[in-house]
Amino acid sequence: MSDRTIMAWGEIPVTDMDRSVAFYNTVFGYDMKIDNSGPNPMAVLGGSENSAGAHLYPGKPAADGGNTIHLAIEDTLEAGIDRCWKAGGQVISPAIAIPAGRFAYAKDLDGNSIGLFEAAA
Repeated sequence: MSDRTIMAWGEIPVTDMDRSVAFYNTVFGYDMKIDNSGPNPMAVLGGSENSAGAHLYPGKPAADGGNTIHLAIEDTLEAGIDRCWKAGGQVISPAIAIPAGRFAYAKDLDGNSIGLFEAAA
């Protein structure tokens, strides 16, 4: 086992950048903006490039939802689940308790698999 960083970053392919940025901003409380300065537009999840993280980019989502990226909810899991439904996403599991907190599996607007995670107090 190594003490190296395990994940450098993650990418979530989306078909409509504006719509997806609005979804993630609504569900997770982000204030993301689309950055067109590179070879591909992107929107950094959470708006911070100072740590390992992830971003949205124009692409074709995996047919089965692909890998699951679990993203932290700033308040309660129930509030995050409610925001996900209202923003057009799907919640596909009940709340699941683990030692680190609780999470629920969900799908974003393009069917990407995401986890809504509430850390333990």
